[in-house]
Amino acid sequence: MKRTLLIVLLGLTGGLLVHVGWFISQQPCRANGLDCQLEWMKTELKLSDEQFARIKSIHEQSSPRLLALAAQVARMRDEYDAFEHERTTSGQIDFLEFAHFVEQRRAVDRECLTSTQRLVADAARVMTAQQRKQYLGLLSPVLQAGAHLSIN
Repeated sequence: MKRTLLIVLLGLTGGLLVHVGWFISQQPCRANGLDCQLEWMKTELKLSDEQFARIKSIHEQSSPRLLALAAQVARMRDEYDAFEHERTTSGQIDFLEFAHFVEQRRAVDRECLTSTQRLVADAARVMTAQQRKQYLGLLSPVLQAGAHLSIN
């Protein structure tokens, strides 16, 4: 009886270790580095080392502009929160200032979309036809949603 229980426990322990090990090996990259974030492209699209290096270079070149746009979006989010706070506390809002804010936000949204589309197009030019089709298929819903949002 003890021997049977030992075999069952060893089997369960081994199975658990294999199960946990498989999940750890299948986890997406959790670091914030560009290499880590682009690794899914290399794996999913089966990019060569040369293609990966060129796409990484494209991302590195566009990164300062995209980070600046992200900072603008964060600043505008804070401005919107300030407008909303003023509206809820005083019941009043400067409509001319808010209209100017909305126009700025639309301009930033358009620039974000344009920069993203340019980055995607530049990366897609590095890929083979099949890779490009798969890549654009993965990103088209996001890009279309972004185009829809920038019009409104």
